[in-house]
Amino acid sequence: MKFRIIFFSLLVLGIVSCKKPEARRPKKQGTNDFYKEIIEKNKKLNALEKKYIENWILKDTINKYEIASQGFWYTYNNKDSVNTIKPAFEDHVLISYDITDLNGTIIYEKEQKSYKIDKEDFIPALQEGIKLMKKGETITFVIPSYSAFGVTGDGNKIAVNQPIKSTVTLIDIKSNK
Repeated sequence: MKFRIIFFSLLVLGIVSCKKPEARRPKKQGTNDFYKEIIEKNKKLNALEKKYIENWILKDTINKYEIASQGFWYTYNNKDSVNTIKPAFEDHVLISYDITDLNGTIIYEKEQKSYKIDKEDFIPALQEGIKLMKKGETITFVIPSYSAFGVTGDGNKIAVNQPIKSTVTLIDIKSNK
């Protein structure tokens, strides 16, 4: 009797295990309409954020902000009108920077960072902003979320879709040439 039960169990197990695994289908497949809706939603969010930043800049009557072609704003705190050398591709720079929200609440304290131009991962707007600077200059950047940490935040202190402000001082440039 035991033999028949064991034999029958092994036979059933053998038949079941011969079945090929089937791929699971996604619960919901994206459609072109779905992606178009997401794109439109993001355009509206970016337009609202841009309007918010522009209104914030209008309230700052002390500083004169310029807009960069990459979509962020900046103002010089300390400008060097004599020096002409700016960082170029693969130059090593030493910067000091902090990150705050637009209300001035400190998110990350001032720290120094060594950075290789266009070769290391860094905040996209600051990657471009550093190229505008000369040694010894200090610039405050107002960065929309899509040029900073976007829809994910930084996973720590910077929230989802949060515009940030960063004051950067270019301490040194070591040319790659």
